Amino acid sequence: MGSLQSSPSHQDYVDLAEKTGFSFEQISILHKRFKQLSHNEDKLRREHFGQITDLHANPIREQIVEAFFDRRNFYQEIEEPVSEISFENFLVVMSNFRPPSDNMSQEKLVKVRKEKLRFLFNMHDTDKDGTITLEEYRHVVEELLSYYEALETETARGIADAAMLEVASITRGHMEPDEFYEGITFEHFLKLLEGFDIESRMNIRFMNMDTTTLCKLECRNKVCSE
Repeated sequence: MGSLQSSPSHQDYVDLAEKTGFSFEQISILHKRFKQLSHNEDKLRREHFGQITDLHANPIREQIVEAFFDRRNFYQEIEEPVSEISFENFLVVMSNFRPPSDNMSQEKLVKVRKEKLRFLFNMHDTDKDGTITLEEYRHVVEELLSYYEALETETARGIADAAMLEVASITRGHMEPDEFYEGITFEHFLKLLEGFDIESRMNIRFMNMDTTTLCKLECRNKVCSE
């Protein structure tokens, strides 16, 4: 799919649409933004993300940027990060922020949810040891709950700690509230976030567009075609 960078073909778009769930129009918009960021080059590097003003104020901007260069998010087993990414790599990572479509089957929804949680876990497992700490988990909860403006940070931390103790009691037996627990595995992570609606909340505003806007584009096209 190397030809995609300069002259996208119909088959390129078909393959990427199947792989990411984006429509042709969404892929076209993201491809143009990719080329703007890369200064019309075929590869995107970390320094290019410095142009994205919406990321400057994001408290986890470093984790977001690194997620684009993490081989685990390209479904590759090699742990070393890459120094530059293709448009296909870029689009695969972006698809993790895309809300699921309304006509998705239950089986597919379960699969997509697990993939999103794996992506979120990888984003906070910065040392790639297969676990995250309580503080890293707190950050996840705060990010997911940040859509509720009335919810204060301390409340989010209380929710994180309560859920943490519950899972810890299952995996390690009784724990006192003042005990410090580290080493949340991905399996624990799935249990911890069982009640969170991450499918509609994992969207970020950057690339000068909201990822939910891309979804609205798709919905608008469906209405027009009916």
